[in-house]
Amino acid sequence: MFASNLDTPLVYLKGVGPKRAELLQKELGITTYEQLLHHYPFRYIDRTRFYKMNELSEDMPVVQVIGKISTKEVIGEKHKKRIVAKFTDETGTMELVWFQSLKWVEEHILKGSTYIAFGKPNLFNHSFSISHPDMEMYPRQVGVTGNLTLQPIYNATEKLKRIFLDSKGIQKLIHHIIELHINEVRETLPNYILKKYKLISKKQALLYIHFPKDTFTLQQAERRLKFEELFFIQLQLLHNKQMRSLKFKGALFNTVGDKINTFYTKVLPFELTNAQKRVIKEIRLDTQRGIQMNRLIQGDVGSGKTVVALMSMLLANDNGYQACMMAPTEILARQHYHSIASLLNNDLAKVAILTGSTTKKQRTLLHQQLELGEIDILIGTHALIEDKVKFKNLGLVVIDEQHRFGVEQRAKLWRKNNIPPHILVMTATPIPRTLAMTLYGDLDVSVINELPIGRKPIETKHLYEGQRLRMFGFMKQEIAKGRQVYIVYPLIKESEKLDLLHLEAGVEQMRYQFPLPDYQISIVHGQMRNADKAYEMQRFIDGKSQIMVATTVIEVGVNVPNASVMIIENAERFGLSQLHQLRGRVGRGAEQSFCILMSSAKLGPNSKLRLETMVKTNDGFEISEIDLQLRGPGDITGTQQSGVLELKMANLAKDQVILQEARNTVIELFEQDAMLEKAENVLLKNYLEKRRRAIAFDKIS
Repeated sequence: MFASNLDTPLVYLKGVGPKRAELLQKELGITTYEQLLHHYPFRYIDRTRFYKMNELSEDMPVVQVIGKISTKEVIGEKHKKRIVAKFTDETGTMELVWFQSLKWVEEHILKGSTYIAFGKPNLFNHSFSISHPDMEMYPRQVGVTGNLTLQPIYNATEKLKRIFLDSKGIQKLIHHIIELHINEVRETLPNYILKKYKLISKKQALLYIHFPKDTFTLQQAERRLKFEELFFIQLQLLHNKQMRSLKFKGALFNTVGDKINTFYTKVLPFELTNAQKRVIKEIRLDTQRGIQMNRLIQGDVGSGKTVVALMSMLLANDNGYQACMMAPTEILARQHYHSIASLLNNDLAKVAILTGSTTKKQRTLLHQQLELGEIDILIGTHALIEDKVKFKNLGLVVIDEQHRFGVEQRAKLWRKNNIPPHILVMTATPIPRTLAMTLYGDLDVSVINELPIGRKPIETKHLYEGQRLRMFGFMKQEIAKGRQVYIVYPLIKESEKLDLLHLEAGVEQMRYQFPLPDYQISIVHGQMRNADKAYEMQRFIDGKSQIMVATTVIEVGVNVPNASVMIIENAERFGLSQLHQLRGRVGRGAEQSFCILMSSAKLGPNSKLRLETMVKTNDGFEISEIDLQLRGPGDITGTQQSGVLELKMANLAKDQVILQEARNTVIELFEQDAMLEKAENVLLKNYLEKRRRAIAFDKIS
């Protein structure tokens, strides 16, 4: 009936039935025996340690105590009914209390018998008690599984707990499957990989992860399952990369012509950094190989990624191809357009912009010019992927902040030419190395790790609410020098849940401290109309207002070299990555710039670490590593892209060595057996084919 007993639906497992099977699917997404086997414990409790009653303290999470039931009585009536037992050892007495399953307690917890009680100790009126303890006869019975050393604890929802599928209930179901079907677990890794890294078999790993004999067998199981998880992610990513290079030919950019030479020698107003030169050279080599380039440029805020992208687009133009750049917001698209158009002055290349607010008349003309090849560089938002937008000969696509676009959105751009255009992806969010290998493992990665010559590092200070007058005084000093100031708030209106100094109150405070006509204040937030937002931003860009009070709408896309101060209110409410992005809005000019982090005096340990990190370093990559440890990968990237980060065992912040081993193994594998034709790699070939079919099925359904 099923290819394997492990493919059997859970409804057929002893102790499950239709109701429990349905809830397991809804709550945990588990439908088969095999999926339940891969529902791993999230922690373990050492059941070898016993406490005496005089050793207990209320800060202990769980304890187990051996004692005798000296008395047992029913107290209260109806919904207040409970059973209370006196539990005694040679050092003292405590209470065991049950509010539910009273009939079972009446029948099975016997006065005068000795038990092991396990649970959370609570202190009340100088006396300890445990509510709803786990109870075992003492001495323990032969054949008890999983409780003798390290007891696994499983995630279970409140709805599952109501039908007795708490951690212990789930453990019992898994025990049934292991007893009946553990020998049917198939090996997933080739034998030569197991030997090379001294990994235990998949069967042993599943047995030991659920029922470890000791800490050593648990560590063996964890290492094996982490390696497997990371190995198959890398196998998939690097296989995709290899297939793309075989399948997709790329336009040849063999000529370094007049456009790029004139720009570099006569137009570029500053010297390129060595990092920028290195990345441009990598792009040059990529575009001469005859296969589609897929390159990610990682660069900190203000590191000069846009110039690298522009020179790459001019390279495409020199070779007879058009180029386009897609940005996630209209603000950012317009920023790119103005900076690129002003640099080129329409002499070297014809630059155009297409966004949601481009008029119908402008669009009609733009579509015609694009198809005739009269536009060399098109900059825009999602509007670029519309079917009506047709290029004469698109050779290069630049995508800014690519994690904000879906896979299908990006693919629509790639299909706008017979030969797929080269792809250059940019991100100003520095990504930890482990995360880059996992999220972008199928791309070639370039890093711009130098700031342009003449840029001064931003000085960052942390001030508390009580130091606000000092902050106002500093603002006035900087404005007197002709500088401008950003003030960023996390909220627009008051929140009942969060005690934040919100934007509206902040504006009133600013107007009191900085009265007209000496000071002008611009206000920008996400609930304003685009036209109003653009007007206020333009006032600030033109220097007509000295202070911009805003929400995080200015995180990307505003470039005002004269703005030298960034003040972030309630800085403890922001993540590290966002704080770093906001700080990057200043420091654009030659003058010294400052970032002031305002916070309440009461800070949790993580908030304190975030603010200390910001004060200590301007290095976005160092910041991203700390952010990964604090928040985890899903939060950093904003989305868990296409299942890549659905990790059950591995931790990208802690398992860097295992990830590198897994990636190196896959690289060596494809070097020695590119098409996985060797008999020893048949398992891996089957895995990739199974994944391909599953993805194809998902698209159809």
